[in-house]
Amino acid sequence: CCFCWCCCCSCSWRGSRPVYASLQKPVKLSSLALKSNNGNVRSPRDNNQRLTAGDSIFNGDGEPPPTLEEIRTWGDSFEKLMKCSAGRKVFRDFLKCEYSEENILFWLACEDLKQESNPELIEEKARAIYEDYISILSPKEVSLDSRVREIINRNMVEPTPHTFDEAQLQIYTLMHRDSYPRFVNSPLYRKLAQLPSPSRKGSAA
Repeated sequence: CCFCWCCCCSCSWRGSRPVYASLQKPVKLSSLALKSNNGNVRSPRDNNQRLTAGDSIFNGDGEPPPTLEEIRTWGDSFEKLMKCSAGRKVFRDFLKCEYSEENILFWLACEDLKQESNPELIEEKARAIYEDYISILSPKEVSLDSRVREIINRNMVEPTPHTFDEAQLQIYTLMHRDSYPRFVNSPLYRKLAQLPSPSRKGSAA
């Protein structure tokens, strides 16, 4: 690559990390089963009832926990899952177990970049994204085809909030088609949604 900052570990801007790191807080899966404060497994609740303080999987983010009904909508479409903050956190933890967490981290970083208006921060964040997820030397490199990489390299001459739009769409599609079907059928999601596990016969079909 012709950009000195894409793979050099001594660039002067490297020490400054972008704000989007705050979006990457993982979910603590201290309790996959939904339990009450006394430790007993709860019976199925009304779909509109929000999870309580005992549901530690959603604690600590400052946002109200999702209802059971909301959790179940995550299985309706990938779009609904990704539009929900709690859904993204659970999906991220699933991807971490599959060793593909970098995909959603890249997507989140692109979302944060698109909200930025300060030119200096746009350049800083764009370069950090390139180093973290595009550079072939990065351990978190995402899988992109050569066409998209060429687009990124051209865009990086003068970064904008939309420098990585093509790449973000490609990774979104990859997560949708590859990871999402496994997530919906995973024990992690089905326990949260209080759904029975898929039968082996049904899974094989």
